[in-house]
Amino acid sequence: MDAEQLRENAHKMVDFIADYYKSIENFPVLSQVQPGYLHNLIPDSAPHHPESLQNILDDIQEKILPGVTHWQSPNYFAYYPSNSSVAGFLGEMLSAGLNIVGFSWITSPAATELEMIVLDWLAKLLKLPEDFLSTGQGGGVIQGTASEAVLVVLLAARDKALKRVGKNSLEKLVVYASDQTHSALQKACQIGGIHPQNFRVLKTDSSTNYSLSPDSLAEAISRDLTIGLIPFFLCATVGTTSSTAVDPLLALGNIAKSNGMWFHVDAAYAGSACICPEYRQYIDGVEEADSFNMNAHKWFLTNFDCSALWVKDRNTLIQSLSTNPEFLKNKASQANMVVDYKDWQIPLGRRFRSLKLWMVLRLYGLENLQGYIRNHIQLAKHFEGLVAQDLRFEVVTPRIFSLVCFRLLPPHNDEDHGNKLNHKLLDDINSTGKIFISHTVLSGKYILRFAVGAPLTEWRHVNAAWEVMQDKASALLARLSIE
Repeated sequence: MDAEQLRENAHKMVDFIADYYKSIENFPVLSQVQPGYLHNLIPDSAPHHPESLQNILDDIQEKILPGVTHWQSPNYFAYYPSNSSVAGFLGEMLSAGLNIVGFSWITSPAATELEMIVLDWLAKLLKLPEDFLSTGQGGGVIQGTASEAVLVVLLAARDKALKRVGKNSLEKLVVYASDQTHSALQKACQIGGIHPQNFRVLKTDSSTNYSLSPDSLAEAISRDLTIGLIPFFLCATVGTTSSTAVDPLLALGNIAKSNGMWFHVDAAYAGSACICPEYRQYIDGVEEADSFNMNAHKWFLTNFDCSALWVKDRNTLIQSLSTNPEFLKNKASQANMVVDYKDWQIPLGRRFRSLKLWMVLRLYGLENLQGYIRNHIQLAKHFEGLVAQDLRFEVVTPRIFSLVCFRLLPPHNDEDHGNKLNHKLLDDINSTGKIFISHTVLSGKYILRFAVGAPLTEWRHVNAAWEVMQDKASALLARLSIE
């Protein structure tokens, strides 16, 4: 494909994407297809001869889009957001066009140096400690996901601990987190060789709004020390997946430090909000952390994937993850003059992801990014008020950011029936295709989650979503009264 063919086809693709966004509200938010639907629509072998782009676009429209769950729909309120924006899309397009594989500095100096600069920018917007900046012993790196981020720091912490206590002590190492911590930590422990019985999942409850109790942590550590185990890693969360609980970083960090443990802070979702001065308080205590992570691809208008990880001591990552085969050796790396991000991550290859974050920061600016976050929080606050006005429902946990946890109250306070009732309500709501929400379980109760964060969501979408929920609740309760 020459430059003119690229220009022609790229224009067609951009037009297709622009038309998709113009019509995105016409699609069912949650795909309504059945498993295996696509096997009946697409041939079972690749074509022998080239096909036109127009034919492919027609197939995407007719066969692929019906099987897409539309994360960018203004009526998407499930899980947490996965933001897209024109700025992020343009950065992604440029990254794809350049198509560099930036594993070391020499493979594309700009890719490495821009990543260092842009993550320093973001660290300063979050007011992270200077220890996390690239100008010192630490620095930032873009991982694919928060799952990768927690894995690489767990491996670094593990090797640092084994260096101190002896390489044969792996079976004694203990990891601590709350029962609200993302399951990515469990997977990291499995990959990192941590014995399953040494993964401490500490119970939380409504008395602390499901945040991790420092007393609970201290007691668990004390018990483990008594039986000769070695506490080495603590993961705290700012904005848990279930309910946006915020763990008390300062108190937890002090406990970790006094026991020589690595302290990691996962702020994958809520970290974005902390660029706003009024929400920065939720990461107070981050100065005690050894590593900090937020997903720019969740709520920061940066297309997936772009998970920002900062560490205070980059050498801990490098010592665990570095390889130096002959074919990768070069003058700059051998002289320790540069950063080689291959040594900060699991894979060797890496994309030029900093371009899209750079473009988001420049095309929006801090003021607009703060306004974007605040608008979503106001929309969630509005929804929370709507729920509170309907006595058939209850808000289950205090809203902090842009997630509202709520449920339909069961008739006659029958809690067993309440879980089935809300499960059925969720299915009824999502089967309309008009909106998409998800659920969690807190203290044994089945809870509905309403997460505002899609870039196109406006007040009218929130109001319309609530009408769908009320209508489905009324119909469900009416059926129950007849039965």
